[in-house]
Amino acid sequence: MLTETPRSLATRFVALDVHRQYLMVGAVDLQQQVVLSPRRFGFTAFAEWAKVHLTHADAIVLEATSNAWLLYDQLQPLVAEVVVAHPQAVKLIAAARVKTDSRDTIKLASLLAANLIPAVWVPPQEVRELRALVTHRNRLVQQRTQAANRLHSVLQRHNLDPSPGMPFAAHQREWWLALDLPLAEKLRVQQDLSLYQTLNGLINEIEAELGRLSTCDPWRKQVPFLVQLPGLGVLSAMRILAAIGEISRFPSAKHLVGYAGLGASVHQSGETNRGGRITKEGRSDLRGIMVEAAWVAVEHHPHWQAQFERLAARIGKQKAIVAIARKLLVTIWHVLSQQESDIHAQIEAVTRKLLNWISHTGTIPGKKRDRLLLLYDYLDQLGLSEEVEEIHYGGSTYRLSERQKQLRATQQKG
Repeated sequence: MLTETPRSLATRFVALDVHRQYLMVGAVDLQQQVVLSPRRFGFTAFAEWAKVHLTHADAIVLEATSNAWLLYDQLQPLVAEVVVAHPQAVKLIAAARVKTDSRDTIKLASLLAANLIPAVWVPPQEVRELRALVTHRNRLVQQRTQAANRLHSVLQRHNLDPSPGMPFAAHQREWWLALDLPLAEKLRVQQDLSLYQTLNGLINEIEAELGRLSTCDPWRKQVPFLVQLPGLGVLSAMRILAAIGEISRFPSAKHLVGYAGLGASVHQSGETNRGGRITKEGRSDLRGIMVEAAWVAVEHHPHWQAQFERLAARIGKQKAIVAIARKLLVTIWHVLSQQESDIHAQIEAVTRKLLNWISHTGTIPGKKRDRLLLLYDYLDQLGLSEEVEEIHYGGSTYRLSERQKQLRATQQKG
């Protein structure tokens, strides 16, 4: 027996061709006949029109644009289904010889009626907010790097060595301003230093907020499974979760690898079948985070170091580190989807990272918890608590007191 989907109940297929200042609306029926000629609306007028003219017999398609989620939220209660189209699905429209807003709208509606539009995943609100925050941080980091590069170039042009320590720290400002430079260049240095320090403060604020969010649902239940892996801290864990969204939407590790563009490209024609470089299709931010994590993992973790050395001897360091990044991403899929500990986890390192997370971000909002008890809660999630009798952190050694052991026993019974 076939299961009815919302789209299978639709009798009218409506397309929105969304632009910055307006959108076009058009529709076809099951027989691909135009039942709503393309019309142009401003966004406010469209919202009023939609409440009156759209029904649960309608399915709607729109392209993934900057305001797609707002329109999705507005329309979803009014109709049978809202489909957000992957941009590549409308390439044929962009390549058409005759291209107008009206033609684009009807073509989109026809593709929806024929069930030929692959839909993108619509992230829930908490994922959208996390992605926006991470994207904003990335933009600020890029601007800070540009300011730092300009300051480094000043030193290179004048054959000067940077001051020892952190060259752009606030206490180095006098050193920079004392350099014997032309007045115009001195002004640029002064402004780039101010810009760098301002951006640094803004980035620190965002990272503090990401730390706070890591202790909130739904992220706090997933962060421990990522933090246990080498090369990943709380910040990189939150960046990965922002990119992935919900791990349940990836039926296998292979799908997640493809989503990050870390899968090998394939050329198959006739009897020819060969693999190539990674596809680099998908989320470049996730791919970049995994490569960063891979470099840390091969430097500090014996298992990944051995894997890297074996691969590097055969294919070179650059390809080897990409292979390690792919393997780490496969591990991420397993620990998140199965909610289990990493078989190669170094328990002492995992415990130290978890306690560092608790110490810097606080406990769960609204709940005052003993740090050690909260640590053991996270270790319970990972199935590692039985293997930890004492914790070494910050030059001190910690053990559960008898009272804490009794509290844990009571909680576990409850």
